Amino acid sequence: MRSDAIAVTGIGLVTPAGLTAQDNWAALCQGRSLAAHDPLLSGLPCDFSCQVPPFDAAALFGRSRARRLDRFGHFALIAARAAVIDSHLDPRSWNGERVGVVLGAASNSMQNYNSEFSQLLDGYPSRVSPLALPRSLPDTASGEVALDLGAKGPSFATAAACASGAVALSTARDLLRSGACDIVLAGGSESPLAPMTVACFAQMGAISRRRDQPHLACRPFDAARDGLVLGEGAAVLVLERPTAAKARRAPVKALLRGCGTTTDAHHPIAPHPTGDGAARALRIALKDSGCSPRDIGHINAHGTSTRHNDAAEAAALADVFGPDMPPVTASKSIIGHAIGAAGAIEAAYTILALQHQQVPPTANFAVQDGDHKLDIVSGASRPVTMDTAITCSFGFGGRNSAILLTTP
Repeated sequence: MRSDAIAVTGIGLVTPAGLTAQDNWAALCQGRSLAAHDPLLSGLPCDFSCQVPPFDAAALFGRSRARRLDRFGHFALIAARAAVIDSHLDPRSWNGERVGVVLGAASNSMQNYNSEFSQLLDGYPSRVSPLALPRSLPDTASGEVALDLGAKGPSFATAAACASGAVALSTARDLLRSGACDIVLAGGSESPLAPMTVACFAQMGAISRRRDQPHLACRPFDAARDGLVLGEGAAVLVLERPTAAKARRAPVKALLRGCGTTTDAHHPIAPHPTGDGAARALRIALKDSGCSPRDIGHINAHGTSTRHNDAAEAAALADVFGPDMPPVTASKSIIGHAIGAAGAIEAAYTILALQHQQVPPTANFAVQDGDHKLDIVSGASRPVTMDTAITCSFGFGGRNSAILLTTP
């Protein structure tokens, strides 16, 4: 393996499974979907989603900051603060000029756009909030985290569709390897649960129509799958060089050893049917880490529960791992698809699986279809002795990312 791995010393999670890493792990191991009817989506072809549990933003951030931010900004702040605490860092004493923030976001936030557009369309442009634009920009979350924690190094968003959070991790790794930063808070944050976003996914035929049984709607790799279920959330990881973590006696949770990023250059939305770009991303991550397919003890799949994406991903995994297929889980079956944050959330989940030496189950999996048979974990968590795992993220435009993680 390469010697220039990057240490993960802190994890912060905000998802439909909870506001702490402990709550998330417990929900994952239960293996039940958290999808439920969503009043904000009433009347749409899909009126259900996976929502983050309630929290008091004003109490956490103050009334002024809570009002000026959309939900994805709230999520990012909660996750970043938790990650920093988990890493035993103190922003009051670090050198902020050497601390960066890289957070993925697939789009601008649509949470408050309906009311703002209504003002404009009704002929009242003067009533449009001056906060409408700054609170919805993709880089708002990274900027607010930098402001909150005094991180004065590079701060920006990565946008690579549903691979955005994973690309943020690989970008942060490069900032550390280059010497541009000593610490990087990296991950993703997104809340796509707005009527316009849901309507768009429905019109593309990408979203499940199981309105009568939302908890059974998301079923990655299952023969009866009919589309994704939208979720929301954030994950922030604290990344630093292992020598720095050792010097301050920080708890190293995992090592980020390999990254692979490719593009299909095939179609604006659909993945390459053979999974060619996805397979190349996996092989690049393996080569980057110095690992072979046989070293991988677990795969956290992208697993959207859509017909074409699952088939392409299954083909890619079969191509790369063949008969040595490790156990596979698909976390979106439980928490839904958090779009730009998904890759970061699933990287955090992969670290938790390494720590607990368990692979959580895939919810709603019954019968696998296609020629490529994966070892899907379902029903209950599976104990696995492993020191290496990989997580996959793919997105519109044929963006593919693979992140390889190992135990310290």
